[in-house]
Amino acid sequence: MTTSRTRPRTGILAAVREVVLVVAIAVVVSLVVKTFLLQVFWIPSESMEQTLDVGDRVVVSKLTPGPFALHRGDVVVFTDPGDWLAGQPAAPERGRLARALSTVGVLPQDGNDHLVKRLVGLPGDHVVCCDAQGRLSVNGVAVEESGYLAAGARPSQTAFDVTVPAGDLWVMGDNRQDSWDSRKHGFLPEDDVVGRAELVVWPLSHWSRLATPSAFDDVPAASGASWPRTSHRT
Repeated sequence: MTTSRTRPRTGILAAVREVVLVVAIAVVVSLVVKTFLLQVFWIPSESMEQTLDVGDRVVVSKLTPGPFALHRGDVVVFTDPGDWLAGQPAAPERGRLARALSTVGVLPQDGNDHLVKRLVGLPGDHVVCCDAQGRLSVNGVAVEESGYLAAGARPSQTAFDVTVPAGDLWVMGDNRQDSWDSRKHGFLPEDDVVGRAELVVWPLSHWSRLATPSAFDDVPAASGASWPRTSHRT
């Protein structure tokens, strides 16, 4: 015979099991979303100002590159190819719980092994800076970058003339005078790209969509380029 004492205990255990199940499902769903669809990253440096400020949280689509192609002008997050972060300020150290929640996608990924830059050159592109008017050019077409460069920033304080190899990308920060990017480290392997930054979601005052700018619309495709994971913007 069931006593009145056992009913509340059974009810409590059932409630606990339900909570544990809901939390477990939420963690699994979050992990799947982080692994295959979306992930939030924390911006640790000034290299992408004024597009992204230190401390911003951005949502990154992992479907690009992949089902969706990369485009010139995209803001991309990528894993440090080797020593790009050497000498850069590290993200604040996190506790075990915060690291665990970051692993499953509940908290944003810190910036200790990832970087964010703007994609300027696709495989095969001829990227040059600067022309007589001080502008960057891609495949012979000058690019007007004033829409996203930091206030007072020049397209580059150092000259370069490169052709991007197959499988690689050329990336640069929007705060050109305070960005260690392809000008210092060379080409970025496309396989190191985690995804395309889509939204700034925190702080709420910075909420915005990171749309691909029209600055590269007139740039023609590189001669002979045929890479399935990247394309010029159409």
